[in-house]
Amino acid sequence: MCGRFSLIKAQQDLEHYYHHELAGEGYRGPNYNVAPTQYAPVVTSDGLEMMKWGLIPQWAKDEKIAYSMINAVGETVFEKPTYKKPIITQRCLVPATGFYEWLKLGTDKIPQYFTIKDRELFSFAGLFITRKDVEGRELKTFTILTTTPNELVAKVHDRMPVILSHDEEKEWIDPDRIEPERISPLIDPYPANEMNMYAVDRRVGNIKNNSPELILPVQQ
Repeated sequence: MCGRFSLIKAQQDLEHYYHHELAGEGYRGPNYNVAPTQYAPVVTSDGLEMMKWGLIPQWAKDEKIAYSMINAVGETVFEKPTYKKPIITQRCLVPATGFYEWLKLGTDKIPQYFTIKDRELFSFAGLFITRKDVEGRELKTFTILTTTPNELVAKVHDRMPVILSHDEEKEWIDPDRIEPERISPLIDPYPANEMNMYAVDRRVGNIKNNSPELILPVQQ
């Protein structure tokens, strides 16, 4: 799964990379410890805006369901009722600069930080849903797709987020790409030889911690 990630780029960097101005306010980057139910920048075919991490489907009666829907299993999104429509018409990019997973060593868990070589900024494949909150205001939420891990991530976890190449980013949010056979090939593991992994400070486990020290290598 993907339960924490970083986005340490400034707003102007995001706008330059995705060729869109961020709609509205709310981005307080850099964020070294993006956690579920926080708001983060998301890119759709319509532009760049802030959304809440953790999908809240139309049928959900309690918004707390967001905590259990921060990820969607990429292999089954075309089959699950909740994702059948979003995977066709509501795909999005989730900007990131790295993500965290926890390596189990006996009873201990050591956070590992993953980055992409030669890409300071990249995108997870995501889905989003728009609904009304309890006060009748529009609420947009997103989830990050996961897939089977590559050889590097498999050392730590049995799932990994779907990371898109630069060309695939454009394809993922192309509104004309609605055929499952044109979408499915994008849901695959990112090449292991194009990624880095190293141990980081355990303080990343507390969402209250958010500083540059969280992404610095530590002795494992």
